[in-house]
Amino acid sequence: MVQRTGGMRRKSRHRFAKHSRTKGKISVTRFLQQLKVGDHVALVGEPAYQGGLYKARFHGKIGNVAGPQGNCYRVSIKDGNKSKILIIHPVHLKKVM
Repeated sequence: MVQRTGGMRRKSRHRFAKHSRTKGKISVTRFLQQLKVGDHVALVGEPAYQGGLYKARFHGKIGNVAGPQGNCYRVSIKDGNKSKILIIHPVHLKKVM
């Protein structure tokens, strides 16, 4: 069989790239942040930490925290007319008021 080209990070070089001013160590407060059920969060990927990252097509979406799952959180987002649940590490989530 033919081996598939690419993977989850395919064609996402610019989407998940950091700006030059934000390069460096990961913020520990963002890495260890606690979220509550129902919090509004924006999906903002941290390229320095690939664990618990979502697919590139969901970058910039806003969703609600549905609950914890291990070290990550279940986040409910709307993709067209469908409601989807993603499991995302808190370093990739940013609280929205």
